[in-house]
Amino acid sequence: MDRSKTILNMEWNGNKSGNGTIEAEYLKTEIAVPQSFGGTGEGSEPKELLVASAATCFLMTLVGMLEARSLIVESLKMRSEASVSKEEGFKITHYPAIKLPVGATEEQIQSVDRTLAAADRNCDIGNLLKKAGVQIDISGDVSIKL
Repeated sequence: MDRSKTILNMEWNGNKSGNGTIEAEYLKTEIAVPQSFGGTGEGSEPKELLVASAATCFLMTLVGMLEARSLIVESLKMRSEASVSKEEGFKITHYPAIKLPVGATEEQIQSVDRTLAAADRNCDIGNLLKKAGVQIDISGDVSIKL
């Protein structure tokens, strides 16, 4: 079985109010302890990185599936939100907005809607999070470019 390997290099300076960096092959960002936990908040924090990972996985899975189904997309934008509450626990909602080219059919719109659900089912990071009890919702908007 071929396994891919991801290597992260991290550096931290100071105590809780310090700062650090995290680097991978194509990633370099500052990290910090959130202000709510006594840090500076001047960098990415773990929840933000986790949501970014889930969102990126869903988006890349979606793009691959749209291409495999020969669905032409004029534009694709997405916003993701995470919340934590006692009632719902940890919840991530992805809001993809997809515009299809002029002349797209109702059948193509429905196919994109089905692809949104399929991408959610096939996103490895999302599936790992779901096994850990995270609720992930998709609230997509598919329209035709005017």
